[in-house]
Amino acid sequence: MRAMVLHAPGERLRLEERPDLEPGEGEIVASVEACAVCRTDLHVVDGDLKQPKLPLVPGHEVVGIVSKVGPGVRNLSVGMRIGIPWLGHTCGCCSYCRDGRENLCDSPGFTGYTRDGGFATEIRADADYCFPLAGFDDPVAAAPLMCAGLIGWRSLKMAGEGGRIGIYGFGAAAHIIAQVCRHQGREVYAFTRSGDTAAQQMALSLGAVWAGGSDEAPPCPLDAAIIFAPVGDLVPAALRVVAKGGRVVCGGIHMSDIPQFPYEILWGERQILSVANLTRSDAVEFLELAPRAGVRTTTTVYPLERANEALDDLRAGRFQGAAVLVP
Repeated sequence: MRAMVLHAPGERLRLEERPDLEPGEGEIVASVEACAVCRTDLHVVDGDLKQPKLPLVPGHEVVGIVSKVGPGVRNLSVGMRIGIPWLGHTCGCCSYCRDGRENLCDSPGFTGYTRDGGFATEIRADADYCFPLAGFDDPVAAAPLMCAGLIGWRSLKMAGEGGRIGIYGFGAAAHIIAQVCRHQGREVYAFTRSGDTAAQQMALSLGAVWAGGSDEAPPCPLDAAIIFAPVGDLVPAALRVVAKGGRVVCGGIHMSDIPQFPYEILWGERQILSVANLTRSDAVEFLELAPRAGVRTTTTVYPLERANEALDDLRAGRFQGAAVLVP
């Protein structure tokens, strides 16, 4: 098998030949068809997320075909197309797991962080954390759903039932969740980098009723705002545009420090919430919803060996939607 491997934070990924994988108890091996590139991959590669498994194969938005099945696997079989997300394993016995909040597990495993991920031609995964993708015929289009879609969905659920939703950072997750909002009859207000007219036009093309810079005010107070950009300065900005009782949801796993802000913009029972990982039920819900909502992903395809270029382009904002690696 071939894999793009991180040996130390801040270094470039190296293309390596590795032995073919074999599944263990409860595991499968899949041939990777596509793996989307997530901002979390940047945080891992750049060292913002500490203590990754090293050496590490990044990538956690994986679509592949099951090629080998280990002992004890009952839910998957050879030849099935599956999706493999960020949440790769949970202990099942801590208080969070017992309470149905496995996203907060005390001893989790994460694809492309504590377990080797999908920037490769093969991947080994816990079968209980893989999802059949029957009906998803295009692996490139499906790959961004496995994190951008799933975390976007969890963020939208945490935003509540309000009809006016602000989205800060119109990238991979935002371009998917904007379509879900449109399906649900909600209004989307898109906030981008100042002057990023390409992202603003994309937002409007996907049904947003307004698009502007993150330093601008929307034409009306919002019921909730979701922040996908890893920029702490956006938290007080979002608080200023949500109505009383509104929520500001931080959808990323990493964010720069939130600056000091006056209590008056939080007062009025506004709330700040963070999203941590996902649950398997989130995936089941979203993968059933996405086809009904008519979700279409916008992708830029890179060969596996150009993973560093894809990461660079994501960091610089050189494409709309999501980057996807194809072996």
